[in-house]
Amino acid sequence: MREVVYLSEGKLNAFLPKPRRALPAVTVQAGLPFAEISVERPPPDGARELRRHLRRVEKTLARRALWYTEPGLAAGRWVRFKAPLTWMTLRGEHRDLVLFVDPAPDPAHPRGAGAPRRLLLHGSARHLLGRPPVQVDGPEQTGLADGGGSAGTVFVTNAGRVVGALAHADDAPGADGEGRPEPPVPLPRGGVRDLLAALDAGSAEVSTAAMVTGYARVSALLPGTDAEAGCLVASPLIVEYADS
Repeated sequence: MREVVYLSEGKLNAFLPKPRRALPAVTVQAGLPFAEISVERPPPDGARELRRHLRRVEKTLARRALWYTEPGLAAGRWVRFKAPLTWMTLRGEHRDLVLFVDPAPDPAHPRGAGAPRRLLLHGSARHLLGRPPVQVDGPEQTGLADGGGSAGTVFVTNAGRVVGALAHADDAPGADGEGRPEPPVPLPRGGVRDLLAALDAGSAEVSTAAMVTGYARVSALLPGTDAEAGCLVASPLIVEYADS
């Protein structure tokens, strides 16, 4: 059984049959595979039920989730992925936001619409298991404009709008667990680009990317342009270390 990096209990609970009953709360010791989770209540059947339910959900998603590089994806759709990702948290106000990002593109490779689509996952740091994330400063989220006064005017940058939107994005799918469409997360293209640049800079000195796999619900899709690659932004249900 693969070791779990991230598991959203909110998304998992949304797939429970109606009338819903909450799955047992779980605690996971850092570095242990998901097979060795312990359950706060009730032991030990709750842990087995949680694992069984997760595998049922994964079988359902395996039948209908699209690969994350497929064309025509939209907010609310489920995707599956396998990619080298680094997970990070931002210092400051939004330190509870965890971001998974693929390595920066090789400057020698093609750029723009023909380049591989980048993957950016966002979730809550409380759902992380095992290895702690890298902490980075992140992009500038506020700036100072000349408002005609000596102090100027504080404004939210495009990157700040993106970080704020991701930090406050709903952490559960549609009420029926079927990933029904939702209002898109408002993500200015320039803000996503600035956020990716800051994350790339934060992991430039030492690579901590690991090959992981899982399922996520699309928050937004930024198509590629002639100057830069596209990016899929999604919120994961589960992220696991991939089998070698």
